[in-house]
Amino acid sequence: MGPIVLTQLAAGLSVLAGAALVKTVIDQRPMAGPGRFPMCSTCNGTGRMACLCSRWSDGDFGCRTCAGSGRMACSSCGGSGTGRPIPVQLSVRPPKGPS
Repeated sequence: MGPIVLTQLAAGLSVLAGAALVKTVIDQRPMAGPGRFPMCSTCNGTGRMACLCSRWSDGDFGCRTCAGSGRMACSSCGGSGTGRPIPVQLSVRPPKGPS
């Protein structure tokens, strides 16, 4: 075997090893698995919902938002399909006593 064949073989093996490494990392830490963000209840995890142009039309739909598909990104999850917690800071004042 020539040096070019050996170089290509080494490059191919390193690509396969990298793909196997990425697969093991993804299998260990899923993006939206248990302990992560829950599935969006508005779009049921699809990330898409009916576009506004299809709700009030008379059968024809299509706008810039949906590009004619009649489906737009979910307004609750932003198209990710998972719920996102909203950080909230509450400030409570003590009640005023009688003066």
